[in-house]
Amino acid sequence: MTKTSRPRPTHATLAQKARARRQSPWFWVIGAIVLLAVIIAVIVYLRRDTTVPSTTATTDANGQIIGLKQFSNLARDHQDGPVTYPQSPPVGGVHSPVWQNCGIYDQPVANENAVHSLEHGGVWISYRPDLPAADVQKLRALVRGHTHALLSPYPNLPAPVVATAWGLQVQVPSASDARLPLFIFKYENGKQTPEPGATCSGGIGTPVQQ
Repeated sequence: MTKTSRPRPTHATLAQKARARRQSPWFWVIGAIVLLAVIIAVIVYLRRDTTVPSTTATTDANGQIIGLKQFSNLARDHQDGPVTYPQSPPVGGVHSPVWQNCGIYDQPVANENAVHSLEHGGVWISYRPDLPAADVQKLRALVRGHTHALLSPYPNLPAPVVATAWGLQVQVPSASDARLPLFIFKYENGKQTPEPGATCSGGIGTPVQQ
């Protein structure tokens, strides 16, 4: 029994079938779905922000860090010797002529020197001396590599961890609080800095880590 060979489709037949597919409503529906998916993917990609820390549950409706305290009319005079500050840790005011070198310290630093670092745009992360070692390591990882960030233990701190910049402060209950990286991001050399561009090295103190 012999097999009957099918006729090979001609170019005209193939073109006719292609036109039929294009004229089918399903062709346009599927095409529209694919196009929409591509547009959504592009929008999601363009709206990514890998620089700014997540602000989930850290800011209020106005974009301000929750719990942030602000202080104004802070003196900037230099004074040798001890200074009494109304805040603990201090957020600004009269301070030593010499700033504290930014970096990581395992012992308390003098208020008067640290305030001068704040004037230079530094962010001071302080923590209770009895903070668990694992939490201290989290804070060190957070500060490490920043040119204008200072980390030190602070006796009798009003909260487990306190973040301070010139005229700004937030108290948080743990080293994992998401407000800490956001505070550093916003206020290290931020707009509040009285002396923008000033260095936070070449002063006093030897950090255990930069």
